[in-house]
Amino acid sequence: MNKFEAVLLISPELSSQALKTELDKFKKLILDKTGNIVAEEDWGLRELNYSINKFKKAFYKYFQIEIDGSALESIKKDLNQSDNMLRHLFIKVENHQELPTKLKDEKK
Repeated sequence: MNKFEAVLLISPELSSQALKTELDKFKKLILDKTGNIVAEEDWGLRELNYSINKFKKAFYKYFQIEIDGSALESIKKDLNQSDNMLRHLFIKVENHQELPTKLKDEKK
């Protein structure tokens, strides 16, 4: 299993229940591919540096996951098909950084 850190940018138009549903879908994708979610952080609703799909803000979620690298392709494909997922980024790391991250404590 490889270690990855993931950041998801999710549509700001979602209600809190719809946002929870989107996050549950992502977690299920990870777990269905025999992955493990080590930790997660909610970075909240933040300004974007540039518009994405005419949105100037997005909900940011940060995850530390352990999963086989070959399983990520199908997860990315599923994320790309979601209308509520504005962007996603997966970065392979040797070790997960210590939580809480600096971004969590930063003023929004």
